[in-house]
Amino acid sequence: MSVDFKRKDKELYLPKTTPSIVDVPQMMFVRVDGKGDPNASKEYAAAVELLYGLSYSIKMGNKAILQYVVPPLEGLWRVEDDFRGGGATISDKSKFVWTMMIRQPDFVSEEIFEVAKDTLAKKKPNLDISKAKLESMTEGLCVQVMHIGSYDEEPATVGALDKFAMDKGYAIDIGDERHHHEIYISDPRKVAPEKLKTVIRHPIRRLIP
Repeated sequence: MSVDFKRKDKELYLPKTTPSIVDVPQMMFVRVDGKGDPNASKEYAAAVELLYGLSYSIKMGNKAILQYVVPPLEGLWRVEDDFRGGGATISDKSKFVWTMMIRQPDFVSEEIFEVAKDTLAKKKPNLDISKAKLESMTEGLCVQVMHIGSYDEEPATVGALDKFAMDKGYAIDIGDERHHHEIYISDPRKVAPEKLKTVIRHPIRRLIP
């Protein structure tokens, strides 16, 4: 049977629509950095194509090791010159700075990653393979919630998320190393905006009494 990380790690990918505290362990990701409006940026579209291309190359090249479902697309977001970013209503989306990423199984090594890069480069020479990196990330203590609706309606959900954390004795810990995080459970090409499911996650730290 194929492993589906959304089901295996349900508390990380399928939270409730009410906020909760979670401790996110170390995970491996293929990541691509960029900037610009995701609705209009060719750089963003190329990054997503690159991430999925590499993720499926890794999966198809290592069937003997593990059968699994490629995890959903994720994004770390901030606004240029403003690390807080992500949660506010942004009028100029061209100022978005993002890291798009897809989780990889634990067996994925640099050697496996390089093989996948070579495979994809032959299939899609138009993609800049050098922009992709294989990196681990330990997100640690976070507050998260499942947002139902369009991406433009996220600020209200973010406000409730941050208030919940503060009411529980935590401070939002977004900065130069920890960012507003989104996990795209729904495919916006197939799901109506009002029905989109997006995990919104913010790093937190406990306030000293």
